[in-house]
Amino acid sequence: MSLPSKQDLLDAMSKIQSRIHQTPVLTSSTFNALTGAEVFFKCENFQRMGAYKMRGALHAITRLNADALSKGVVTHSSGNFAQAIALSAKINSIRAVIVMPENAPAVKVEAVKGYGAEIVFSGSLPSDREQAVQEVIRKTGMTFIHPSNDLQVILGNSTCTQELIQEVPDLDVIVAPVGGGGLLAGTALGAHWFGRDIEVWAAEPVNADDAHRSLRSGHIETNEKADTIADGLRTNLGDINFPIIRELVSGVWLVSEEEIRNAMWWVWERMKIVIEPSSAVAVAAVMRNSAYLHQKRVGVILTGGNVDIRSMSSNP
Repeated sequence: MSLPSKQDLLDAMSKIQSRIHQTPVLTSSTFNALTGAEVFFKCENFQRMGAYKMRGALHAITRLNADALSKGVVTHSSGNFAQAIALSAKINSIRAVIVMPENAPAVKVEAVKGYGAEIVFSGSLPSDREQAVQEVIRKTGMTFIHPSNDLQVILGNSTCTQELIQEVPDLDVIVAPVGGGGLLAGTALGAHWFGRDIEVWAAEPVNADDAHRSLRSGHIETNEKADTIADGLRTNLGDINFPIIRELVSGVWLVSEEEIRNAMWWVWERMKIVIEPSSAVAVAAVMRNSAYLHQKRVGVILTGGNVDIRSMSSNP
């Protein structure tokens, strides 16, 4: 496939810029001393609904025609994308249905309800949620928006990197976590069109290493199980984002569960901001690969801060 153009990315920014937060870029002299790099943290934990997913969800909805808007949208998610679609639909005064597994955390179910979306519960298997989505579409004619394997979502996600490069124009490397691949593809496109020879590296839990294996094999791999604290990264790449990732991403850095937890606690304790485990994967990757990143200017996408703090009340 041909890559989306620079104008495509600029158009995405113009569509959503007034409705999202331009999130801050933070630095830590202590982290720089620890890693030997100059690191710039793009803090999407301060984005509306607490995660970068707001960008892609809002952009995908703004691209719908009047007929589609009148019928509403449906997606499947048990996490941040559910909240992002719910809030984006509320902003645009349209109906949204979110298919969530029956075992979805109560705190996330309540958040989706709080934004006014309707919830349809399904079984926990991917086939269960897909069947539930198709049933909603059959009954309502709603438009399905995939959390990561959707070009408009990817273009919306690219606005995060556009902002980062505008604020810090001379980066050498950008590190982003990878799960479904929507953020990574958007980050790579942003670096490609707006940066100057920026390397983009993905960060992934070793317990859910499908992206790492996919880049090595040249086709999309899946996980038989994804036993990781980084719950936002348990999904697989898709046929729309994978070609972008193959062409533009330098590689995937793997990190352990212990490294993810330690990185999350380090940011909480030393930087005084709350990030979720999926965000910490990118931080852990920088820590692990500090020798490679020595004396380089590094951007890190902190993807979100939606975590149940009560469930992590003690440092491991």
